[in-house]
Formats: sequence, structure tokens, C-alpha cells
Amino acid sequence: MKKGLIIGALLLLAGCSSTIDTTYYQLPAGSSVASVRSEAGSDQPMIWVEQVSVPDYLAGNGLVYQTSDVKYVIAANNLWASPLDQQLQQTLVTNLSKALPGRLVASKPVGDTHDTLNVNVTGFQGRYDGQVVVSGEWLLQHQGHLIKRGFNFTLPQTEDGYDALVRTLALGWQQTAQQIANGVVALN
Repeated sequence: MKKGLIIGALLLLAGCSSTIDTTYYQLPAGSSVASVRSEAGSDQPMIWVEQVSVPDYLAGNGLVYQTSDVKYVIAANNLWASPLDQQLQQTLVTNLSKALPGRLVASKPVGDTHDTLNVNVTGFQGRYDGQVVVSGEWLLQHQGHLIKRGFNFTLPQTEDGYDALVRTLALGWQQTAQQIANGVVALN
């Protein structure tokens, strides 16, 4: 009799247990995507966004949250919908296209002459003090010259939760794209 009550209680508890939902996040790409012309022989200057690289701790599926000056937590149930480096490259192309309307910005080279941009992201996480960090460096190969600049944005996260974290990370990434665009414009 007691054995049956124990088994029944265990089954009841197992039936009442809740499952944790997994949520997937994608960086917002903005309200409109710039049109891309790929005419042969076009004299429109081109920037090839060759690569956006991230360190191993950011390369996994989980969003990253810094809980102290030395401790990072990678979310198990709040995941990137596609690899972060791909999302960063795609949104960088979109943001640069908007910021540099006189240039063709693409993730694949078009034609023989183009500037080449590589970005190394070293920080892309929320932080224990309510701030969001977007940091790293970019390297532009322009007419045989190399231009290297760092970026380090710390933005306040105005709301709680992963939705707000992703939106604030996207804002920091847009500011990074604007900094790169300003650097490109200064070259001419």
C-alpha cells in the first residue's frame, strides 16, 4: 500500500513538472535593406566584408552574460537563431549599406577592385551592472594601405530581459558600423 502511494506521488510530481522553453534570438537588421547593384564594369566603389570573427565563448549558441569582472555565463535556453558571426556579418553589410549609400557593400567580392573589411569582435555581451558591451577592432584594406581601428561601446540596457539585451547589442553593433563608415568616408 505504501509502495503504491509513493509511486503515485512520484507520478503526480513528474506530471506537474514544467519544462523550460528554449528561445531563439536574431539581431534586428533594420527597417529596410539597401538594394545591391552588381553590374559588370560598375564604377561604384565596393567594400567586401570578408569576415567577422568572434572568440570561442561568443561562438556558441547561447547568449553571453558577464556576472562579475571575471565570470561569464552562457545561456542554455536563450540561444542565437543562427551563428553569431554570420548575424554580425549580415547586419554589418546592411548597416554599412545604409551609412554609405554611394558604395556597394557585400559579403562576397564583386569585381577585381574593392576594399576589404575584417572585424574581430572581442566583446558582445550583457553585464552585471546593467550595461551592454560591444568591443573589438576592424581592419580595412584600402588601395594598398591597411587601416586598423578599435571600437569599444558600453551602452545602458534600459529594460530587463533577453529581448532588451539583444536590442541593445544590435544598437551597439549599429554604432560600430557607423564608426567604420565614418572611417571609410575620412579616407576619401
